[in-house]
Amino acid sequence: MGTAVSPVLHVDPEWKPVLDEIGFNLEFVFDSDRVKPWRTLGDRENCTLDIPRDGGVSRLHIKRFPARSGFPTDADHEVYGLRLLADASVPSAKLVASGHGSDLRSFVAIEDLYGYQAADKLITSGTPFQTLLNPLADLAALLHERGLHHRDLYLCHFFVSLTPTLDVRLIDAARVGKLPGLFMRQRWIVKDLAQLWYSTLALPITDGERLQLFQRYCSRRRLVADDLLLRSIHRKVRWIEAHDRKLNQSQPGRNISIPDDDDE
Repeated sequence: MGTAVSPVLHVDPEWKPVLDEIGFNLEFVFDSDRVKPWRTLGDRENCTLDIPRDGGVSRLHIKRFPARSGFPTDADHEVYGLRLLADASVPSAKLVASGHGSDLRSFVAIEDLYGYQAADKLITSGTPFQTLLNPLADLAALLHERGLHHRDLYLCHFFVSLTPTLDVRLIDAARVGKLPGLFMRQRWIVKDLAQLWYSTLALPITDGERLQLFQRYCSRRRLVADDLLLRSIHRKVRWIEAHDRKLNQSQPGRNISIPDDDDE
């Protein structure tokens, strides 16, 4: 007979009074109508929770994960990624709460990046790619400089605020991990850069701008922007394109960005 699992709930002290006031607990997370799913996939539900706070409304983004047969839970991966980013001083979003039930259903709640939008949405709505090019390349370079990688480094996972100053944050932290040792490290870096390159192809971005993005990344990492690395990225882009085509047929909407208020 397996060992019983005790439910666990972690809440950031800054948020605890607000969440206590609405009765936030594991049952609330999984059963309350106030937690509103906007995307349901086989491995998770993406939800929002709006809470009265300081005379306004604050939003949390909640990911709910199905039961598992053992540890780590899906939420553990997200928490681990957020901690890796925070410890490495790579800008991301703030973890508000996490936990799991006795059946190992799990969740994370992350503070909304108010005023930020996904980079792909900004470009689609008219923001020139030249405005974002350097900050995007710089954040990708910082991620790799700090010994980390992101298994889905698409533009939709770069969240950007244009005012009062331009700021970029990296989301979807469950995809974040430590770069492996020397012999495998380059493979993961090429994969990240290929995903970033691939995610620009459907947008009003020129080949020249894509090359500038690559050159800026190399400059920030003090690397030679040579044809060998660029060819490796292009090969991986072609592989991702074929793979994504199959995934999008079986999982429509899998790469949809976090919704704005107007999207709901």
